[in-house]
Amino acid sequence: MAWHRKILRVNLTQGTCTAEPLNMEWAQQYLGQRGLATKYFCEEVDPKVDPLSPENKLIYATGPLTGTMASTGGRYSVVTKGALTGAIACSNSGGYFGAELRFAGWDMIIFEGRSPQPVYLHIEDDKAELLPAENFIWGKSVWDTEALIKQRHQDPLMRVSCIGKAGENGVLFAAIVNDLHRAAGRSGVGAVMGSKNLKAVAVRGTKGVGNIHDPKAFFAAVNAAKKVLHDNPVTGQGLPKYGTQVLMNVINEIGASPTRNHRDVQFEGASKISAEAMHEKRPTDGKTHLVTNQACFGCTIACGRISRIDETHFSVRTSPQYWGANGGLEYEAAWAFGNANGVDDLEALQFCNLLCNEHGIDPISMGATVGAVMELYEIGALSKEEIGFEAPFGSAEALIKLVKMTAEGEGFGKIVGLGSKRLTEKYGHPELSMSVKGQEFPAYDGRALQGMGLEYATSNRGACHLRGYMVASEVLGIPYKTDPQATEGKPELLKAFQDATAVVDSSGLCVFTTFAWGLPDIQAQIQAACEGDWSLEKLNLVGERIWNLEREFNLKAGFTAKDDTLPPRLLKEGCKTGPQKGAVSRIDIMMPKYYEVRGWDANGVPTPETRARLGL
Repeated sequence: MAWHRKILRVNLTQGTCTAEPLNMEWAQQYLGQRGLATKYFCEEVDPKVDPLSPENKLIYATGPLTGTMASTGGRYSVVTKGALTGAIACSNSGGYFGAELRFAGWDMIIFEGRSPQPVYLHIEDDKAELLPAENFIWGKSVWDTEALIKQRHQDPLMRVSCIGKAGENGVLFAAIVNDLHRAAGRSGVGAVMGSKNLKAVAVRGTKGVGNIHDPKAFFAAVNAAKKVLHDNPVTGQGLPKYGTQVLMNVINEIGASPTRNHRDVQFEGASKISAEAMHEKRPTDGKTHLVTNQACFGCTIACGRISRIDETHFSVRTSPQYWGANGGLEYEAAWAFGNANGVDDLEALQFCNLLCNEHGIDPISMGATVGAVMELYEIGALSKEEIGFEAPFGSAEALIKLVKMTAEGEGFGKIVGLGSKRLTEKYGHPELSMSVKGQEFPAYDGRALQGMGLEYATSNRGACHLRGYMVASEVLGIPYKTDPQATEGKPELLKAFQDATAVVDSSGLCVFTTFAWGLPDIQAQIQAACEGDWSLEKLNLVGERIWNLEREFNLKAGFTAKDDTLPPRLLKEGCKTGPQKGAVSRIDIMMPKYYEVRGWDANGVPTPETRARLGL
């Protein structure tokens, strides 16, 4: 049956933990994780709620394949109303925590209310209790929190998901970090957790994952799917060797790498901070930046990086706690701290990445917001006195100071912690926030890649590359190659991608598998694991239903078709260099068609026919 059929409801106000049965009718309609948690959330929370009020809820959710032998089956999601955006938030994380939650016998945890004092949730199989966090882990970093919890409970195999100082201090793009270096990163889910006085969730499970519906068929489907991953050049070779950083030079060369707050689309220093650079020996100590790759639970791709920082670098010369092997740079973080700010110092980027892991910060929004600060500084809208130091593009020193101050909630860092939308509005230049619905762009330019521009503009959680990932088609030729500048056919392809990734996010699997797998590879595993009919037709419907449910929440929260847009820079200022020179985003051409293929009216509202067809 794949699901444990059991959820844990934690009322933080009253301090109670209660088990209740999973709504299996909803599970058949929404599968699990992103979809099922969103259904629960939309049923229980007023879309107009203040994200940081006790009335907002926070849901940890696994998928039916989380913790199974399916490759990459280690995922869990956190669903809430985003502190950064005010839109529906669903942040997905890997590592080992999600699988451990399943092993303890739970499909989902719903947190409601606000604790009078800081607490953490301790789960040991069926036993769940809230314990005091004050004078213990409140005020501590992510890394210290995990170590202290394991020490207190005398269990080194316990898995911990927690916030750092950023979540406690209300940084609006604070993340929730598990297993030290994996994160539910985007939309400010960590700020919501902090507002509830909830520091951590610590889990130890010994129950396994429940009953697989058809074990023999599941083994066969999983083994066949693993072979597809192994034989694919991206998932079998590129990602294991180079990680997501394999994209740094590729995206830069095609002129799609947003640079210096999207002023430019190519970064002259990209090769110095690329995957290839991480493999090169340093002149200072003869060691490579990259130590090895690392896998999340059950993953046969192993795209994670373990890196060592140069001990002589100015950032860590007197901080030996950062000298050992640690979580290394992913492409998005390297871009956000590097290209977005014009900084080509690999060690500085690694240090900023470590600060984000240590204190619980989304590196994409962090780096992109610093990019906005640096542009405001360069045009004279922000002074040295206001910031506390000079902050021109290219300054690794300024970058590190701003990340540190934001993590600690000190000085100008408090304003940076509001995100680029609020920050640029405060200093009179809202057009310099490179964001959609308040969430900062990831590492692809929406002018150079027309499909990505449309993806950003329509994403339910604000600017996001993982809600469809049109780069697959426009750059990598997966499942087939499309012209990056073409607009025709992009709305239809994007809809298909968005619906498919909603299914992947709800299954418990990682979206990176889709570099190699098509939906049939995933369908075979779901069908064997879960009871009932899980045909391709049904899964496509599930994905579309999830997307429309999220859309309806946002509409009720106050978003309109006017929010399905991009900053003026992407609509009016053409790419300055590269193969796409002169290009601007043409979402004006694509949006009406997108609404049409979605079954929405001209105002972006799902029609009564669409709602009826999807059972909304």
